[in-house]
Amino acid sequence: MRLIQNRTGSGRPPGFHQTTRAGCSSSLRCAPVLAAVVLLGLMVSCGSKTETSSPSPAPQTNAAPAAAAASPELAKLVGKWQRPDGGYVVDIRGVDSSGKLDVGYFNPNPINVSRAAAWRDQGATKLVIELRDVNYPGSTYTLELNPQTDQLFGQYFQATLRETFDVVFSRLK
Repeated sequence: MRLIQNRTGSGRPPGFHQTTRAGCSSSLRCAPVLAAVVLLGLMVSCGSKTETSSPSPAPQTNAAPAAAAASPELAKLVGKWQRPDGGYVVDIRGVDSSGKLDVGYFNPNPINVSRAAAWRDQGATKLVIELRDVNYPGSTYTLELNPQTDQLFGQYFQATLRETFDVVFSRLK
């Protein structure tokens, strides 16, 4: 690979610290690719969930959860949760020690859940549920448990409309 010589004699454009084999000659041209790679890496990374880990949804969530018990905080997610603005129901049937959720989603008929995971982050219980079905091509709930009100609150990304909505789910008794 041939480098273009600049006035400093380093062989690199000013402000560019490493030449890549892909031929990126400007950090501006490489920034979107680098950002996409980093985001993909964060989404795909797996491992045990800890108090300070980030979400890492498991690829298969409709299988029975592993025999290992989840933390008491994650176990509080188990139950049926309903959005009061339309009757949408999230049925969390189980959670394993890695944070993998066994989830059903209904509107009012079943919608396929492609992946779902829960974790603890700075004392909060959080979860992500991704839907993959007709009219739900990757729509995603990103929620947090409010233990005082026994509600899940957060955002719903509706992939078809490419819009994000604030949502709340209350536990069904």
